[in-house]
Amino acid sequence: MRREWSIQELSREAGVTSRTLRHYDDVGLLPPSRTGRNGMRFYDSDALVRLQRILLLRDLGLGLPAIRDALDDRRDTAGALRTHLELLQHERTQLERRIRAVRATLEKTENGEELMATEVFDGFDHTQYRDEVTERWGAQAYATGDRWWHGMSERERSDWKSRVDRLNADWVAAAQEGLDPHGERAQDLARRHVEWLTSVPGTPAHGADRCSLRGYVLGLADMYVEDERFAANYGGTAGAEFVRAALQYHL
Repeated sequence: MRREWSIQELSREAGVTSRTLRHYDDVGLLPPSRTGRNGMRFYDSDALVRLQRILLLRDLGLGLPAIRDALDDRRDTAGALRTHLELLQHERTQLERRIRAVRATLEKTENGEELMATEVFDGFDHTQYRDEVTERWGAQAYATGDRWWHGMSERERSDWKSRVDRLNADWVAAAQEGLDPHGERAQDLARRHVEWLTSVPGTPAHGADRCSLRGYVLGLADMYVEDERFAANYGGTAGAEFVRAALQYHL
């Protein structure tokens, strides 16, 4: 007979409340393996593994709808656990780097030594839109991109940021000049924009075929217009609409 855990036992072992487990059942995230005659919920080993995955994804910042989608998309339990393990190892590496950064800052402060920005902020997350990336494309996409970012030298990161800043500034200037989004200059900007998007590992654009790339880029273009945070990169909504029109024509 397979081992089972009552809701109270699972609550105690997992460190979550019984109310949380009942809520996970109500939203279809973690149904009990069986329900006793008195309404008591029981959970088997498969449910334990599923709960572990839920808690791991929750700790990575995903909401319950995104967690449910992730679990539904990954029916290979072993493969999903390998992915989670890789993400946890990545988080551990980041934490170890932060510990070293704080220790180095403390030592230099105590010894009156000059601080280096690269040492002070090593291991800290500089990605503005981590939640959006994780929600839209999964935690693995974020981890891949984050490894790529921290794998670059300070000079390489600076050059990459300058490239993006120049691209955004050129988009703003083109929109303010009232250029035709179908014209040569705007289409050259669209080409540079697509090249920039495809250069980032972990995103759906990286290594995508043309059909998939088009859907991804045009989805982003809509987001530029709809989300004021992104529209600000292009001088506001009007500038974002210009970028969208150019990308739509380009692809």
